[in-house]
Amino acid sequence: MPKTSILFVCLGNICRSPMAEGIFLKMLQHQDLTAHYDIDSAGLISSHQGELADSRMRFHASKRDYTLTHRSRPVTKADFDRFDLIIGMDDDNIKGLNRLASTQHQKAKIHRMTDFCKILNDTFVPDPYYGGDKGFEHVIDLLEDACQGLLLEISDGSKFPKNSTN
Repeated sequence: MPKTSILFVCLGNICRSPMAEGIFLKMLQHQDLTAHYDIDSAGLISSHQGELADSRMRFHASKRDYTLTHRSRPVTKADFDRFDLIIGMDDDNIKGLNRLASTQHQKAKIHRMTDFCKILNDTFVPDPYYGGDKGFEHVIDLLEDACQGLLLEISDGSKFPKNSTN
């Protein structure tokens, strides 16, 4: 049976998208579902390529028992064929992803992270990079809510079918 593959995307792949990846992976581990999913994250720019997540994000993640080990990488054209869902954190991420997508099929894979929120009503996941502790904590709150909603929506496979090439 093919895996469902999800790529989380933000600007530099050092705050929001690696945090979403870490949260989603932990949710999958707790439900013994990791074998059914391929999860990754990437950024729209490559200036942080190879770096770990921002130290402040790793600090706030560790306070909630998340470990972020992902190293930043840029989104590639191949990602649009490899992943079933490509999830951006804000409108600029969505615009950037739509510019990279080559076909309507690829564009249909693009979704906004906050569209999966079940409790919080934010319309985007703000970049905490230039903010303080509260910004990082708010981002984690949003991502926990959205990741839980995403897992609920894809668990039956009807809304987001698995990519047959995986």
